[in-house]
Amino acid sequence: MDPKLVTPLMVAALVAWGVFRRVRRTFGRQRVNPGRIWFRMGVLALAGAVVFATSAARNTDLLGAVIAGITCGAAFALVGLRYTQFEATPEGHFYIPHTYIGLAVTALFLGRLLYRFLYLSSGAHAMTGANQDLASYQRNPLTIGISAAFIGYYVVFYAGVLVKTRALALPIRAGTTE
Repeated sequence: MDPKLVTPLMVAALVAWGVFRRVRRTFGRQRVNPGRIWFRMGVLALAGAVVFATSAARNTDLLGAVIAGITCGAAFALVGLRYTQFEATPEGHFYIPHTYIGLAVTALFLGRLLYRFLYLSSGAHAMTGANQDLASYQRNPLTIGISAAFIGYYVVFYAGVLVKTRALALPIRAGTTE
């Protein structure tokens, strides 16, 4: 195997694994683990801050895309929370996310990244005179807006999961006294 291919293949495998885990989280019953949810929210908020600091803070078009994306993502999250089912069992708290909303947000995000990757790697941007570096990801308002929608959706959704599951009471087991 060519040593030059090892790193791209490893990165591709890690990305594929991350996508698989993300998509798997949009289906079926999920255990509420507050520590993991807080960690995910923190990572996404940090990613959002990096996106804002590196691109949107200097460009008003991109700032508008970030604000619109976060607003749309938060709105989708509130709708998704309305249709998410929450359970409190003796085994713990669980939620069943609305499959189609979470899947749509994830597919939109991954589709846009795949499109931009294929566009930049195809050489089509060279014909239009666009810059060939990875910074062109950061200068596209649609890509920034969709990334912000993804971040806004999951931060608001996870915050809603924490709030709603905190309000759930565990069922009283038969034979126990109060």
